[in-house]
Amino acid sequence: MKLGDAQIGSTVRILSIDGDAAYKRRIMDMGLTKGTELYIRKVAPLGDPVEITVRGYELSVRKADAACVEVVEVRK
Repeated sequence: MKLGDAQIGSTVRILSIDGDAAYKRRIMDMGLTKGTELYIRKVAPLGDPVEITVRGYELSVRKADAACVEVVEVRK
């Protein structure tokens, strides 16, 4: 499933990031790397942005960026 599809309150783990090298680098610079666990805090009414907790800080990710991050649910 994609990051934008994850349910509020769930914890997910990143499996992969889609896109070209420069795009992947930008996403990884935000702390979103393969194997990292994310907690889904909030999703705006129209799905943009998605607010997550990653590595101890809050991060808002645009809908387009969230669609490029493949995740698997760890726990609800």
